[in-house]
Amino acid sequence: MGEVLVGAAIFACLAGASLVSLMVHERFPSHHLGDDTSAVVRLAANLFVVMSSLVLGLMINSAKNTFESINGNVHTFATDLILLDRTLRHYGPETDSARQSLTAYVQRVVDTSTADSNTTVVPSRLSELLLNQVGDILAGLAPTDAKQIAAQQAATQQLQKVIEQRWILAEQSEGAIPAPLIALLVAWLTLIFASFGFRAPRNATIVFTCLISGALVAAAIYLIIDMDSPFSGPIQVSPAPLQRALAELTQ
Repeated sequence: MGEVLVGAAIFACLAGASLVSLMVHERFPSHHLGDDTSAVVRLAANLFVVMSSLVLGLMINSAKNTFESINGNVHTFATDLILLDRTLRHYGPETDSARQSLTAYVQRVVDTSTADSNTTVVPSRLSELLLNQVGDILAGLAPTDAKQIAAQQAATQQLQKVIEQRWILAEQSEGAIPAPLIALLVAWLTLIFASFGFRAPRNATIVFTCLISGALVAAAIYLIIDMDSPFSGPIQVSPAPLQRALAELTQ
């Protein structure tokens, strides 16, 4: 929802700047509308065009790297869950309760992996309790042979990896693009769009062009911001790895 509001605000800034410039430039004194003034305005706009292009490229690259990193971490997280369950199963029936807690945790993660959820691994008290139960059960085991000792040690290490991956994903869910950079980019684009209306003829074609251009640029920035937060919005990391992990755990 936050990304949508940001996109709407950007559209309002860009379209508003171009339309206001279009409506008021005729009221300027004549010496403000000369060719020399127009040339300087265009030159300044070109400068901001270059800077905006560079920043947009950096934002796209940052959002892409964030998305790919989190997507890879989700696959790793799902794999660690499966391996932990296999190790618990290998230990013996004494770990059935631990496997049930682990399955309940994964089920909760999958259930929250919907289009309107904030994140599939957002820290919550219940999720933490379920993982703590697995750890408590592991700590309370009394292995009777070398096989069970090895399985207990392996399961403990794998549980720590699961907890670590969970917190890594939770921390990454906030995104990496700083808000001041977005604000600065919007300021540059607003000045660029304001230059569009300077000395432009006032007709429906110009107004339509300004509105469409503002909408498309705002939509592009919205998608970049949304990709930088892969657990919300239309561009999300797929929950399929976690769903496959749940299927493995419930077999």
